[in-house]
Amino acid sequence: MLLIALALLVGAGLGTAFVARGARSHPKITGIELNRPVPDVPLLDASGRRVRLSDFRGKVVVLSPTLTLCHEVCPLTTGAFIAMRQAVDRAGLGDRVVFAEISVDPWRDSPARLRAFTRSTGIRFPILTGTLTNLHLFWKFFGVGFLRTPQGRPPDVDWWTHRPETFDVGHTDGLFFVDERGRERIALLGMPDVGGKLEARLRGLLSGAGLANLAHPQAPWTEEQALADLGSLLGKRIPPPP
Repeated sequence: MLLIALALLVGAGLGTAFVARGARSHPKITGIELNRPVPDVPLLDASGRRVRLSDFRGKVVVLSPTLTLCHEVCPLTTGAFIAMRQAVDRAGLGDRVVFAEISVDPWRDSPARLRAFTRSTGIRFPILTGTLTNLHLFWKFFGVGFLRTPQGRPPDVDWWTHRPETFDVGHTDGLFFVDERGRERIALLGMPDVGGKLEARLRGLLSGAGLANLAHPQAPWTEEQALADLGSLLGKRIPPPP
């Protein structure tokens, strides 16, 4: 997907939200360090129920943009989330962390499609969607842009309808950490580096460009980096996946 990142992040005001790092004794943050309250925008879960980030208050939320028809980066992020979720559970911190992927495709990502995607990929963390207005409002806060773009040729096939896709959605790639109080604390820009390894059901979603990203991710962050940053918010080291 499009990496629209840094200019949008600065435009969203992140450049004024840095926190001094030298005054802390816990491990150094590897991403952009922040401290600002996240707006409580209503979203929808796979059952069509209204969800807000405040519903997860008391837990650290790790979130990333996604769309169920992504063929270039999102399956890599899903794979990283699965591995990170397992690492958090092994560290005994599963009840303190929520991983969530939030759609940037309000045109197609209905709750029914989210349910089908969850079944086909086997993910066990929330995937949320919403209206165009609410998703724009939500992601604008994080500096994530998304827009409809013409579908390349030959077009990919929609895994759910088995029909050719008529458009794509370009979006910013990144990972964002919201602390227990509902404040954004860390942002990692770029796409995940999963070491070239991905479960077959996720790898099968990748296009040629996605396979290239799998082998050679652009501006990558690693699961080890993300877990280190997460551990800094939780006050406990989280060993990376083996």
